[in-house]
Amino acid sequence: MDYDIRLLLQYDYAAPVAGGQHLARMLPVSLPGVQEVLSAELEFDPAPDGHGEFTDFFGNRVVRLAFTQAHEHLEARLHARVRVARTPPPLDLSPPPARLAGELARTWSLAPDSPHHFTAASPYVPLDARITAYAARSAKDGRSTHACATDLCRRIHADFVYDTETTDVDTPMQAAFAQRSGVCQDFSHIMIAGLRGLGIPAGYVSGLLRTLPPPGKPRLEGADATHAWVRVWCGNEMGWQELDPTNAIPAGDEHITLAHGRDYGDVSLLAGVLKTSGAQESSQSVDVVPLD
Repeated sequence: MDYDIRLLLQYDYAAPVAGGQHLARMLPVSLPGVQEVLSAELEFDPAPDGHGEFTDFFGNRVVRLAFTQAHEHLEARLHARVRVARTPPPLDLSPPPARLAGELARTWSLAPDSPHHFTAASPYVPLDARITAYAARSAKDGRSTHACATDLCRRIHADFVYDTETTDVDTPMQAAFAQRSGVCQDFSHIMIAGLRGLGIPAGYVSGLLRTLPPPGKPRLEGADATHAWVRVWCGNEMGWQELDPTNAIPAGDEHITLAHGRDYGDVSLLAGVLKTSGAQESSQSVDVVPLD
């Protein structure tokens, strides 16, 4: 499936801002067996006084921005065309979690995609005994690692309420778990923490999700959303598999990847520092239009 993608981030500052330094992880990357980027262009208003691009440790495209002139508004616009053609999931040949540790120990690689980078606590995903106990209920009856992760994905979808008003980007994962509500970032962090607590490597994916309209209804512009889901290492035979706990489904051809890492902190769309004396407001809109 080919998609035309438009992503707009807007920031309004209460007082003029100067001296801004930002890192943007908005450009999609080509991933074998997942997607091919046909074109991608990123624009900023005002234009930065300095910029450059590099690839971070996990293989994400990062644009470095520097602003020296004062401004009260910032826009970041992405226009891209991406072909998504995910390889169908293989047969479940993953070992049970108890045997996964042996496969992990025999994996010597420390390359960016190595599961060793995704086993320990990370800044947004501390290990939590309550979440580990919650996840452990999915690791029973000799289930494979993939079956365990799939069951946890479905349980989070069933047990938690999607509510954009109960959390924000800085809400601790434990708070979202306690109140059983939140958004895709919260559900992904909770699932990652539960899997890591069981010894299963897991990571965070930032991307876009095509939102299908109800039957008989026209597609609404802006109805698509920035999204997050989970990567799970299922052993040497299956490798990395992706699951979406917000929707209780495997990542499919409606999921477009922007970046991946250990947690949200590794893949934030726009992060940095600036000089200001007031508050700021932000908004975003996304359109993911199928071309086929």
